[in-house]
Amino acid sequence: MASVAEVRAARLAELPFEVSVSAGPKAVGGFVASIKEIVSHRQLLDLLIRRELKSRYKDSSLGFVWSLIKPLTQLLIYYVFIGTVLGASRGVPDFAIFVFAGLTLWGLYSEIIASGTSSIVTNAGLIKKVYLPREIFPLAATGSAIFNFLIQFGILILATVVLGQFPVSLNLLYVPAAVVIVLIWGVAFAILLSALNVYLRDIQYLVEVAMLLLFWASPIVYSWTLVVNAVKNHSWLLEVYLLNPISLAILAFQRGIWQAGSQTRVIEGNTIPPQEWPANMDLRLIVCAVVGLVVLYFAQRIFSRLQGNFAQEI
Repeated sequence: MASVAEVRAARLAELPFEVSVSAGPKAVGGFVASIKEIVSHRQLLDLLIRRELKSRYKDSSLGFVWSLIKPLTQLLIYYVFIGTVLGASRGVPDFAIFVFAGLTLWGLYSEIIASGTSSIVTNAGLIKKVYLPREIFPLAATGSAIFNFLIQFGILILATVVLGQFPVSLNLLYVPAAVVIVLIWGVAFAILLSALNVYLRDIQYLVEVAMLLLFWASPIVYSWTLVVNAVKNHSWLLEVYLLNPISLAILAFQRGIWQAGSQTRVIEGNTIPPQEWPANMDLRLIVCAVVGLVVLYFAQRIFSRLQGNFAQEI
């Protein structure tokens, strides 16, 4: 027997695409009230996540394998050209794990932002039909991104096991901390940008440019030690660099997964000391998470104020 959520989704799909009175938002409540409303629609959120995944790989013979092809292709390019040809891998043991760890977490963040930004416009037909908590659409995009992340993360863990570099230490706790920070900041910006994109469609293109710049401003294909050496005469630049919460999250993720970075290694006769990490990383992560929650609160408040004309604007 079909669940109530499935029946409701089926009925929504049968409705015409005219704007109706029910398409307008209800009276705007507080932040907590919005969370309760989203929780009350959790079954529908699950259906939207499933629909997002099915539509993405619809009529594809490889299906979810495509979620691995892009990061693996990026890994090959960066490993060969950035790591080998340009020499970025010198002094970075197990460079493949190092890069793939950064690409895995970056893929989660970039997909949340990219899919979340366009989520309201993409679901214009459903928004015009009936009222739902509008935040549910960027959250559905987030759920889809988490699914793809888990697939890539599984491959990363498998690679560390095969190479005998699975991290067995307290540093492993940095992994969930990094993921939480990426989710907090990713959802915050996805909610905010999805609302702004309804009124200014250039937002989604600006986001693409910003994400490209942010990628190279994060220690994904180069190490933190390289950053420290580059600005050693201007230490205040390191603090500016770490103001980017994604850079901090990627460093924490690498510290948890990349075991070789915490060991003294001998490469081609040269002794490589352990990887340097930012000072007071634990405190930095806590502050980053707290500030992210504050940003998430204000992002949702702005979203609530802008959602009133979504049905008309899209």
